[in-house]
Amino acid sequence: MKRFCLFMLLAVLETSGAWSQPGPQDNLSFDSLATRWDEGMPLGNGWLGALVWKHGPSLRFSLDRADLWDDRPMPRIDRLRFSWIVEQVRKGRYDTVQKLGDEPYELYPAPTKIPGAALELDLSSLGPVISSVLDIRTGLHTIEFSGGARLQSFLHATRQAGYIRLDAGSATTPLPELLVPPYHTGRQGVSGNSVEGQGLERLGYGPGRIIRSANGVRYHQPTLPGHYYEVLVRWARLPGGGWIAAWTIARDQAAQLPVPEPRAADPTGWKAHLAWWKAYWSRSSVSLPDPEIQRQYYLEMYKFACVARSNTPAITLQAVWTADNGNLPPWKGDFHHDLNTELSYWPGYTSNHLDLTASYTNWLWRVRRENERWTRRFFGVDGLNVPGVTTLTGKAMGGWIQYSCSPTTVAWLAQHMYWQWKYSGDDGFLQTRCLPYFREAARYLTALLHPGGDSTATSRLPLSSSPEYFDNSLKAWFTSFTNYDLSLVRSFFQEGREVARAAGQPEYAWRRELERLPDYSQDSTGLLVAPGQPLDQSHRHLSPYMAIYPLCLLDVDRAGDRALVERSIRHLEAKGTRQWCGYSFSWMASVYARARMGDRALRQLQVFARNFCSPNSFHLNGDQRGGEYADATYRPFTLEGNFAFAQGVHELLIQTRDGVLEVFPALPSSWKTASFTHLRAQGAFLVSAAKENGLVTRVEIQAEKGGPLRLRMPFATWTVEGARRADIRVVGGVATLATRPGQHITFKNAYE
Repeated sequence: MKRFCLFMLLAVLETSGAWSQPGPQDNLSFDSLATRWDEGMPLGNGWLGALVWKHGPSLRFSLDRADLWDDRPMPRIDRLRFSWIVEQVRKGRYDTVQKLGDEPYELYPAPTKIPGAALELDLSSLGPVISSVLDIRTGLHTIEFSGGARLQSFLHATRQAGYIRLDAGSATTPLPELLVPPYHTGRQGVSGNSVEGQGLERLGYGPGRIIRSANGVRYHQPTLPGHYYEVLVRWARLPGGGWIAAWTIARDQAAQLPVPEPRAADPTGWKAHLAWWKAYWSRSSVSLPDPEIQRQYYLEMYKFACVARSNTPAITLQAVWTADNGNLPPWKGDFHHDLNTELSYWPGYTSNHLDLTASYTNWLWRVRRENERWTRRFFGVDGLNVPGVTTLTGKAMGGWIQYSCSPTTVAWLAQHMYWQWKYSGDDGFLQTRCLPYFREAARYLTALLHPGGDSTATSRLPLSSSPEYFDNSLKAWFTSFTNYDLSLVRSFFQEGREVARAAGQPEYAWRRELERLPDYSQDSTGLLVAPGQPLDQSHRHLSPYMAIYPLCLLDVDRAGDRALVERSIRHLEAKGTRQWCGYSFSWMASVYARARMGDRALRQLQVFARNFCSPNSFHLNGDQRGGEYADATYRPFTLEGNFAFAQGVHELLIQTRDGVLEVFPALPSSWKTASFTHLRAQGAFLVSAAKENGLVTRVEIQAEKGGPLRLRMPFATWTVEGARRADIRVVGGVATLATRPGQHITFKNAYE
């Protein structure tokens, strides 16, 4: 076997032109190893994850699995009732609510996401590291050592297995050692806050059991009564020195994994792995004139492929990269639905990865029964809402109650059900998932908006809030609709009306609810937090501006909306960014793009990439350049800012406004040349376009499902292929065409 030829087809594909984008310039490439877990090389396949870094003198693989959870109920919060909270707020006795609803989240270590284990390798015999490169086209990490050794690792894209191979010229090369998390040390463990994380010892687990054999090691760790997980590592020596190892993690079942056979034609399943990644990157591409933004974009899309599959849990705060520091992960690594899970899936729709966004909608569907039980218990009505902070199985975790028990969380989550249908055109999903989800959510919302069955009055919520304005204080509750809650409810009923119509159901009830909603609260500063409450300080969460993005209820192209959007943005700018986090900047990029302010959107993306990411591209929340743009300089790692960045790029390149598709709607003035292929638009259209020297040269559209296409024409004179010009009607610069399923249409600039 040829030395270093671990993954058989790599050299062939790298030289055959099989890869267009991303390119080698977009890889993570260093001349040394990271010395922190949150700067390690990230590997993942939706189910399993690993971070590769240097821990003391050793190379460390931090191993994780998406559904490794301590899913015990959060103590005390099941006693909470929304009606009681309303009563306490009216009496001004909010400390009683905080003790019952907020404090358990900080006081108790569980429920929580938990880490798996780690593998370590003594590096002393291999010499200094001279190169560490993660090829994001293939998910292959390669470390070169000065002594000539090479270590390669990857997580198989379609198997629940990771592979590591060390090629070295010494038969005495040490094998990896399995290290277990400090669940059972006899110590009490640190009791930090939810950001710093409590010590793993506080979970109270019994000791794990390590079983060694000649060709592997198994770790069995009991967790809750009747539950456990196992880590299994199997290896085989290579002729001439070195070894090949495989690892996996299983939950509540024995881990199974064959010993790798070095003499097999494809001992690691590399061919299937490579085929998956090739297919992933072929789904879409972008070409930008800004190398920094393009590289960050592709790093985000690489991570997206690492953290989602159609059957995995939804993306948590850190997904498959739980903290490896002896503590619980920041904010327990949970499912935060006051922006985190929602932003994490933003880029998947436009980038044409609906198989991965399905992990969100499938997970929401799986946990809905638990969510419905909570809705009946907490709100006292039937139907469906979702706790704003949940466990793996959808149970409420508490925390700041205004947001962890928000009355409108389901409205934001329903938008992803709507998008999954709208971008796919899948009628089966519409009928069996989207419509039932909307129907049960509407059942809950209408009961809450019209207490006592009075469906004739103007809609109102008993209490309203705006994440995370005034944090968790009494002032954070409002007795009138906040613009956050109002925008979500308006968007929900507007989308629900469209869903019902498409499913052949009556839409009257949806339209009636829309008519009963009040207007947005606004003044000379633009959109308010709530009536009488302007945004009076810099604030990290853009919740008052949901109507601009992501709900897109307000549009600068409509004369009645333009002034309100522009006033709101000016006011946001005046308040500054000192209290922002990283995700605020990447979210704001899409707000600017929707306002057709491409230069300002680009600036937000630049600040995010330069100031709020670690060297491995992880979003660290705080400003890592000493507070250049924000006061917070801490470094808790969460993923939503990364994925919102990718969507910010998409919004510069393609948008749908009031059913009209538009290419390059907010391109920065400095980007005279840009292109993209197979970005997905609402209506199940795959779109490719190119701009050269400031002029759009072509727009190509594939109609997957067929149906009406409305395209804002980016050129005055044009030719068309794949459709008859007589079938295209152009009014006010918008071309309308009835398309057939599978039809390919190409518009080209005719250049006057």
